[in-house]
Formats: sequence, structure tokens, C-alpha cells
Amino acid sequence: MINLPPEKLRDILLKAGVIDAQSFDELRIEAERKQQNVVETILSKGIVNKDYFYLLLAKSLGVPRVNLSVVKIDETALRLLPEELARKRKVIVFGEDEMTRKYKVAMEDPIDLETVDFLSLRLGKPIEPFLATEDDLNQGFSLYEQRLTEDFKTSIEQSVKESLRAKAQGATLEEAAQDIPIVAIVDNLLSYAISSRASDIHFEALEDGVLVRYRIDGILHEIIRMPKEILPAIVARIKILSSLRIDEHTHPQDGRFRYKIGGSSVDIRVSIIPTFYGEKMVLRLFTAAQKPVSLTDLGLFEDQVKLIEDAIEKTYGMVLACGPTGSGKTTTLYSILNILNRPEVNIITVEDPIEYDMRYVNQMQVNNAAGITFANGLRSILRQDPNIIMVGEIRDGETANISVQAALTGHLVLSSIHTNDAPTVIPRFVDMGVQPFLVSAVINTILAQRLVRKVCIDCIESYVPSKEMLASIEKELADLNVDPRSVKLPGTFYKGAGCKVCNHTGFMGRMGIFEILNVSEEIRKLIISESFNLDNLRTLARKEGMKTMFEDGLKKVERGMTTIEEVFRVIRE
Repeated sequence: MINLPPEKLRDILLKAGVIDAQSFDELRIEAERKQQNVVETILSKGIVNKDYFYLLLAKSLGVPRVNLSVVKIDETALRLLPEELARKRKVIVFGEDEMTRKYKVAMEDPIDLETVDFLSLRLGKPIEPFLATEDDLNQGFSLYEQRLTEDFKTSIEQSVKESLRAKAQGATLEEAAQDIPIVAIVDNLLSYAISSRASDIHFEALEDGVLVRYRIDGILHEIIRMPKEILPAIVARIKILSSLRIDEHTHPQDGRFRYKIGGSSVDIRVSIIPTFYGEKMVLRLFTAAQKPVSLTDLGLFEDQVKLIEDAIEKTYGMVLACGPTGSGKTTTLYSILNILNRPEVNIITVEDPIEYDMRYVNQMQVNNAAGITFANGLRSILRQDPNIIMVGEIRDGETANISVQAALTGHLVLSSIHTNDAPTVIPRFVDMGVQPFLVSAVINTILAQRLVRKVCIDCIESYVPSKEMLASIEKELADLNVDPRSVKLPGTFYKGAGCKVCNHTGFMGRMGIFEILNVSEEIRKLIISESFNLDNLRTLARKEGMKTMFEDGLKKVERGMTTIEEVFRVIRE
């Protein structure tokens, strides 16, 4: 993130009219308290759109803005700098100006004169700095790793032979895992995953080999197949990094480690299980630590953001996020915590696992071996004088009842729960043994969500939907008890044609589709009445303005943010 003097940043934003002086000064103090860059804090509040902010910044600094998702990177120029140095300096050499003979360099901080001088000396020519975002730079870093991965595909056989030769000469499995080829292979696969925006890496043992897949934007993609002989050494290498037992092959193991890449660190959670053909590993990458996301960036529209903000202004009650595993519930809860993280409140969480490190938030890790469960941890938290409590997940009646009691006694409780939609949370609580009058009293707002892939803006194109597709939409609305005539169907749909930027998938990044149930007085009365059932609850909620996730998805389809196929895919999961 660019390191602008606060006074300079203040002048830029005030001149553009996106913020007033008092608000900026308040955000500056908040950023200093949380040890965040003030730019990150401003963007996380949704005060200014990220793209617009970078355009303002480039204009003010007198440097051009470059989007490396659109501009073709000259690989010959790229490799003038080693990857390690490019990452450390947060720069990408992406071409050479034929007229001026200057190297064009994308920089996260183009006013860093020390780096500009260093690059000029290193490259032997003057450079022309361009302003770039972290996402822009990752486009270049992924090219480094892509080439390395292609090279590894041809050299892995040699690596296997070296590892097997070391074992044949009496080396232990641990020593084989420390072999330079194995270390290099693991490092390369980790670096490539980070640059590719992968959320998970899967190492899968097959009968005739090892399959490595990345989950990118929610979809698994095959990256490489390796000989089966290499699997024990790779598993041992990951176990060593995660401080797990390398001699244990018959029981599941969980661990974590921190991987340093360039000047930043990535937290990696490891899960290993025994399967028929060997151990399977899944590595979950947490690259967004310390970088708060605004509710708008999550995909919430302004009216939805207002509902959430009103709910968390209350000093007691519950705000719940629901959806299946991997639907972004935790990210949403952390975004809310970032808004609530003020000097005058005590925030404590109990999580399994702690996914994001937040300054001034007291975070407790569930540890079943030590007797720390969600329920026990929550009991301890209540003796810590909290204002706001976050429970990672409500899984059982004990945790549900303690959470409800906490919400009743003057605490704001945030949590997640597994249900398909927002209204179903109410009977789920009752099923877990919470009395209806307590459910009615404590729940403020329920937010259900799914993650859809965003249409790639570099290859977006419009088309007219077929009659069959429109009929499918109307049927889905009817199945949700929504009158199709009450919903304006978009006349034009959008999709990504596929390009090099999005790896020919037509998608780049993900966003949420949401359903928000605001528990009004009328809904509270319905919950404790004898006529309560899900159909009546949904009818009343719609009468009060609740839109289903499918309707929210249609709105995003109309605006070219995602495709109708994506909405159908996640709704029917």
C-alpha cells in the first residue's frame, strides 16, 4: 500500500470532495490505533471506490495509472528483475518505452525515490514509474510462478530420482523431505497458489500419481500431476513446516504455519487425512489478514449496508450470518468487527480457527484437547467484561443457549450458523432447545449469503437470454413463493467471453449474494405466536421488504456483476 503523508492524502480527498476534514482526522486516528494504513481504513469504510481512489491518486501524484490485468506484460522485461527482488520492492517491470527507452515499472509506491533510484541503477536505464495496486502486481508475480511451474513439470522426474536415491542411501524420510528439490517444489507450488489468488491447495493421492489442484474463485482447477513416489517426501515437508508428527500416517492431523513471500506473510492452515492410496492434504491460505474489507466490497448494496449498520448500532442482541461452508460468513463477521473495533469497547471472540489477526480484538482459539470448546470459551468470555462477543459458529444447543443469555444480558453477539436461508435460522434455534420467546427477544438481524464469481471486466459481453432461461428464472421465483410478476427480469444478461486475464474462465474474483432478515416487532410477535411456521415467517418478511438471495443475484446479473448461471449454481448447492 502506498505510503503517502497523511496531509497529502487529506488534501487529495478533500479536493475531490469524497470526505470532509473532520471525518478524515477521525479515520486517521482510527488507523493509527489499529496500526493500519489510513488508505486501507478509508477503503474498508466504503467511503470511496477503490478504482476511483487510485485514479485520483495517480492524477495527484502526476504518474500514470496502470492496470496489469489489461496491459500485456513483456516477459523479457519482467525477468530483468528476479522474483524475490520484485516482491520485496513491490514492483513489476512490464515493458520498455520505444520512444524514451525507459523501462516501464508498475509500483505500489511510485513516489518511493529510493526504490526508483535503485531500479535505475539495477536496470542500467531510467525508469518510468506507474501506480499499481496489489492485485495488479500479483498479475506479474503469477507469471514468474507460472513459468517456474512449467519448468518443474519437466524437472520433477529428476527431483523424484534424487529423493529416491537419497532414501536408498539410507536417508530418513525427514532428510529426504529436506532435499533441495522437494523444498523448491513445495515453495513454488505455494508461491504460485498465492499469486493465482487460490484459497486452497489440494494434494490428492491417486493410484498412479499425485494430483495438485487449486481452488480459485470457489472452483477447483488442476495444476499439475506428479509421480506417486514424491508424495511421502512432500507430505513430510508440509508436516515439518506445520510441526506435525511425520511418523503418523493413520490418523488425521491439523496444523498451521506462516509462509513468508516477498515482504509479506501468509498464514496457512493444514489438514491431513489418510486415504486409500496415501495421505491427502488440504492447505487453506489466509492472505487477507490485517486488510479489512468494506461491506460494499463484499457485495452488499447501500440499502443492505444500512440494515447491517443499524443492527450493529444496538448494544445488545444477536447478528447472525448463515450459509454453507465456504460461503464467506467469517469474512462478513470480520468486516462487521472492523466497524465495531473502537477504543471504548471490549471485543472478545472464540473461534475455530482464528482466521484473521485483528489488533485490539481479544481472540480465543478453540482447543478441544485443552477443554476449550465454543461453549466453555463463551462462559469464560462472559467473565471478561465484554461489550461485543463473536462466536465463530453456533453448532449445538449449549452454545446457542449461552449465546442467547449473553445477548439478553447487554452484550452484542455476532455468530455464524449453518442454514440454507435466513428465515430457517429461527426454527433452527428452537430445534437446538432455545425457547421461542428468547429467540424472539434477542435476534436483531440474520444475513444469509453465498459466493458467486464476478464477470471478468476485460472480456465482458452482453446477450439476450433465451426463453428457456427466462422460464427457469420464473420457476425458481415461484418455488421461492415469489410472484414472478413482482420481480423485474433483466432484458440483457452478461458473461465473460474468456481472456488471458481471467485464464479464459470469464470470471475474476468473487462477491456475495445476500438475503437479510431484519427482525421487526411484527416478526417478534409472529415467532412467539401459535401460528408460527416458516411459510408465515417468509410471507411476513417479504411483506416488510426482505429480498431473497435469488432476487439479489438477479439484481447483480442485471448490473453485469455476475452471470445467471453462477446464481443458479450457488442457489442450488
